Amino acid sequence: MAFDEGLADRVRFLMQDRTRRAGHILLEKRMFGGLVFLLNGNMCCGVRNTELMLRLSNEGAEEVVQRPHARPLDPTGKRIRSLVMIHEHGTDLDQDLEKWVEIAYSFVRTLPVKDPSAKIPVKKSLRGMLEATPVRRRS
Repeated sequence: MAFDEGLADRVRFLMQDRTRRAGHILLEKRMFGGLVFLLNGNMCCGVRNTELMLRLSNEGAEEVVQRPHARPLDPTGKRIRSLVMIHEHGTDLDQDLEKWVEIAYSFVRTLPVKDPSAKIPVKKSLRGMLEATPVRRRS
């Protein structure tokens, strides 16, 4: 998974500053082919390749994609309504990056806190396959 480490460091600094002041929990996780920042267990923003990824409400995403440098995330041709990508030119200046991160942070901090120890549910279609697959050990 390749992503812009410099951009990730800048986002990390902004997220750490905000979460420290508010007493929120910040985690990092590799997802979507990049690095994602989780606020209280909810995806907030991330870096994928050289672009910034934001999680917003569906309505907020509709508004943001109208702005310069923003586009919807559609990795498989089907748009993910609540995720927006910001082109690298839209994050060149620290003040622009801070504005983008604040938009996502303001939305995600309103979401209920997720238990970080909770397991991600497996789709029923995969559950049987996972349970039925024997583990072979080498002798």
